[in-house]
Amino acid sequence: MTEARRAIVSSAHLADGAAPALSELEFSLTLAATSYQRWIARCAAAAGIQLSPIEVLILHTVRHRDRAKRLNDITLVLDIEDTHLATYAIRKLEKAGLIETRREGKEKLVAATDAGRNFCEAYRAVRERVLATPLAADGPGEEALSEAADLLRRVSGQYNQAARAAATL
Repeated sequence: MTEARRAIVSSAHLADGAAPALSELEFSLTLAATSYQRWIARCAAAAGIQLSPIEVLILHTVRHRDRAKRLNDITLVLDIEDTHLATYAIRKLEKAGLIETRREGKEKLVAATDAGRNFCEAYRAVRERVLATPLAADGPGEEALSEAADLLRRVSGQYNQAARAAATL
């Protein structure tokens, strides 16, 4: 970090240590996480249905490749530790008619209904109009977004490993 640039952190006491820039990243992650959660809920509302962020994420995960998913696969992909949160969201989505569940042997499978697929298309249209198109015009570009995504996945792995280590202390 150069002298002219000042880090933006929310907890200066955490910035004093082995990785001062980590505190800057954590503040940025906090802002990104809360704004992303707000965005997906409001995009869902603009697409016609009030859903919580976790419900939106689960519906899009279930819709991915239009193949039924097991609860374990959904929680693994979305890194949801508390399966009760996912189970509750699935029940709400099923009650809304956006997904359906069925048994295949001992497994419970979750699949998008026609209404769920239609909602996903409406969500996509809103996303294209108010987020993707302006982002494509103003940047950052595709390569920078992919690099940022890669960085966030790698950092997420570090946080997961640190969480496991902290649980043993």
